[in-house]
Amino acid sequence: MVAGILTIRPMGFSGRGLAVLVLFVISCAGLLIRTLPPARLPKGVTVLWLTLAIVAAAALIGVSRSGTSYLFAFFVAGHIGYRLETRAALVLATVCGLLCGAVLYFRLGPGYHELPWILGLATGTPVLAGIANRNRQRAVEAAISAAESAERAARAEAQAAVLTERGRIARDVHDVLAHSLAGINMQLELADALLDTGDLDKVREANDKAHSMVKESLKQAQWTVHALREDALPLLESLTAMLESSGHRDVLTVTGTVRQVPARVTQNLLRIAQESLTNAARHAPGGEVGVELTFADASTVLRIRNRPGTRAVTRDAGSGMGLIGMRERVALLGGTITAGPVTEGPDQDGWQVEARIPG
Repeated sequence: MVAGILTIRPMGFSGRGLAVLVLFVISCAGLLIRTLPPARLPKGVTVLWLTLAIVAAAALIGVSRSGTSYLFAFFVAGHIGYRLETRAALVLATVCGLLCGAVLYFRLGPGYHELPWILGLATGTPVLAGIANRNRQRAVEAAISAAESAERAARAEAQAAVLTERGRIARDVHDVLAHSLAGINMQLELADALLDTGDLDKVREANDKAHSMVKESLKQAQWTVHALREDALPLLESLTAMLESSGHRDVLTVTGTVRQVPARVTQNLLRIAQESLTNAARHAPGGEVGVELTFADASTVLRIRNRPGTRAVTRDAGSGMGLIGMRERVALLGGTITAGPVTEGPDQDGWQVEARIPG
């Protein structure tokens, strides 16, 4: 614009100079569309605005006598390619070239048959650069949008992982504390009630039972920490150590080719085994326990079976959430779990829990 003010002649406030000044102002206004975001102008208004800028630029070429008036046509054609879709841009750029060629043809007069059209049509060629810039800009915007979408997806995935981990920790806390604390609380309440009767032997029995449950809870807490550690032992070794520490020796039977399983599978199967053994000790005290670990081709199967108890059952206030927690663990791994009474065989009238994890 500054170059135009300094070079385009004549430019004034009367006669031909006024016409040049008006066309110059209209051409400058036509270029100001570059500063407006595309979303702020309807497509029809944009096309009309650019068409008016083309007419003004071509007329400025015909009216002015010298200077850089022809540059406005080049600038407008370039912005047409950037602002409009390819088909509309090519049509409008062709109109720009023909109009400028016609103006130059009548301005130069006889003797110049080819030069006006060559120069005129050349004014429309910057549309190609505009189209290339527009495509590049859209590619950049698409890349930024894809990166933002990927970032949002990563954040959502991380949040889901956090929620999943919170749920797993909640289940672990329940498995370790809910049953044991409920039982300990019941034994202590029983001891308080027996104090009023003066039966000290039963008070001591209830107190000893509470102490025994505390020790068992500490042992379970240790195994929970062990299962949460990243450097936990493989499934077979961990399960064997847990069974031995809980007093169940030589009860594990392994079938199939032993292989490594993911840490999540190991952690959840250990918790299922721990919950099943706790339930067996609570509901069938003294009953024999058998554990089977099967490494099949497409799954890993853990089966815990206990026979009927040989001692009296202490009725404690369990939370009833143990089996629900086991089902949630297996569901997160895409597996299945069944739990129910044994109806036949040497373990008849006992209880069995079977968890099957794919992979």
